[in-house]
Amino acid sequence: MIRSHRTHTLWLAYILHRVSGLGLALFLPTHFYVLSLALTQPERLDGFLHFVEIPIVKVAEFGLVFLLAVHFFGGLRLMALEWLPWSANQKTLAAGAVAGAFLISTTFFLRAI
Repeated sequence: MIRSHRTHTLWLAYILHRVSGLGLALFLPTHFYVLSLALTQPERLDGFLHFVEIPIVKVAEFGLVFLLAVHFFGGLRLMALEWLPWSANQKTLAAGAVAGAFLISTTFFLRAI
């Protein structure tokens, strides 16, 4: 049974912010490992850099930038909820945050391909 508050736009923004944070937290150790390859094993880094030229990896990079932008705008939304008085257009701002994140990540993706 779906509860009505869980179909509200702000509930979905809350879930998207949590999922994006989890995705970024899972990505960071991999990112730090790849950065360490530049210092410890440059030949393996070269192999990894050839791997990231595969088109599916470019799509995954789009997803990563989308997660980062969604998390950033979600954090701004949370700060607005904490520090600003409540207004009826909070749903519009949440939808605008997702749209802005999609615009940023799509721009990154189009420059990457």
